[in-house]
Amino acid sequence: MKFLAKERPMYKQLIINSTEHETRVAMLEDGNLVELFIERGDISDIAGNIYKGRVQRVLPGMQAAFVDIGLGQAAFLYAGDVIRENHKDVAPQFVAEDDTNIAHEVETVDTDVSVESMRYHIEDLIKEGQEIMVQVAKSPIGTKGARATSHISLPGRFLVLMPNSDHIGVSRRIEDDTERSRLKKIISQIRVGNYGYIVRTAAEGVNEEKLLYEMNFLNNLWRNLQKRFETAPALSLLHQELSVTLRAVRDLLIREADKLIIDTRQGHEAILTFLDTFMPSLKDSVELYEGLEPIFDIHHIEVDISRALKRKVWLKSGGYIVIDHTEALVAIDVNTGRYVGKHNHNLEETILKINLEAVKEIAYQIRLRDIGGIVIIDFIDMEKKSNQEKVYNALVEALKKDRSKTNVLPMSDMGLIEMTRKRVKKPLTRTICEPCSYCEGEGYLLSKQSVCYNIYREVVRDTQDMTGGKISLSVNPEIAELLHGEENHIIISLEEKIGKQIIIYPNQQFYFEDFEAVEIFKN
Repeated sequence: MKFLAKERPMYKQLIINSTEHETRVAMLEDGNLVELFIERGDISDIAGNIYKGRVQRVLPGMQAAFVDIGLGQAAFLYAGDVIRENHKDVAPQFVAEDDTNIAHEVETVDTDVSVESMRYHIEDLIKEGQEIMVQVAKSPIGTKGARATSHISLPGRFLVLMPNSDHIGVSRRIEDDTERSRLKKIISQIRVGNYGYIVRTAAEGVNEEKLLYEMNFLNNLWRNLQKRFETAPALSLLHQELSVTLRAVRDLLIREADKLIIDTRQGHEAILTFLDTFMPSLKDSVELYEGLEPIFDIHHIEVDISRALKRKVWLKSGGYIVIDHTEALVAIDVNTGRYVGKHNHNLEETILKINLEAVKEIAYQIRLRDIGGIVIIDFIDMEKKSNQEKVYNALVEALKKDRSKTNVLPMSDMGLIEMTRKRVKKPLTRTICEPCSYCEGEGYLLSKQSVCYNIYREVVRDTQDMTGGKISLSVNPEIAELLHGEENHIIISLEEKIGKQIIIYPNQQFYFEDFEAVEIFKN
């Protein structure tokens, strides 16, 4: 009798590198970087934030409106995302019950015009100049402003409160029908009024007492938000989503990861305090890293990040894939490169092998780079229909590890596979890169801000054994101007960190990413 070996569960870690100006959260699966989340001191990721905004402009032709929320770029609000007065949605379309997004689990639909907007005219729902409470469903991406909704949702540890709905749902990841029924029955019995709730995956097996405690907490939070809306001036932030570190704890450590390692004592204490409230039993899974070598270097994460910024990605066999971002979609091309196969007489076998290898890398890169929207993959042409199906099935299987929703269409006769992936925030390349001024936007360089942060890390790494009292830092003139101005806090923080004075010298010969740190000895 043969026994099928069970697949070994992957060991998942969260590695957090935190500084005063930037926090990076890396998720590793068996030591490999699979997801990266970055939070800086700007407004790049505001999903989940709730604002008191003012309707700036109503667009009947688009059944939408622009809402000023005080960020310089107006948010976009579709008619279907506007709460109608004295109305409760029975089964709101904006709810996602599959726990897919670290930043904002309850999301709006991706369609530009929802069913609601077909039934109710935007001009009948809101007026220009009207003050309105909205929540950011999608952060600004490129030239597009934030996507807003007045269907407020407040995520907790076990539940998501939807005060403008009376719908009760259970995460699809809870597959046991008996447990789903138990949870739904508990929520129906303990809720006060007709607020809506989504039961999150983490609630599986949780008793009624804990659910009631969190329900009361979320209800009080909503009541306080309503009071704040009445008294706060327009264009105010009423509620801010958790930091990327605590979101990682709430959405990943509690549900998926086996361990979390962070490199700052302050962040470590904040996580332990957070877990005291939500899940004290997980405090032993949190570790403070106090080594001299940077935490991302220890886990070889910087190398993986650099690779994820490359247009061309080489495969182990010698083939490669090319990833190109356009305005409308992302195109991925598969090439044989240096791979010729073991049997030159069997071209079909060679092509199938390189396509199957490319599938794994493509699924990995899509998840790591957080590529969203429409993706077109151009595989090497295969004659046999059975081989085309093998590649398609392999891609579908590889994408199952991705927590973001994907939809894959079968391969066309031209060897193309079209797929979509839910877009929630900017892809990795747009987060830490900017269009290259040297090539007029045809390629990418690290952004000036990213260069400043790299300088901080490199100087900390390279000056550990230096004995001089000062450091001479030569950089590109534009970087020097930035370090003297907007990013001066980096130099101040760096001087405190290494205990040495830093003197910045602009060098016209240096490109943006070039810099040189040299120790200066006292006479």
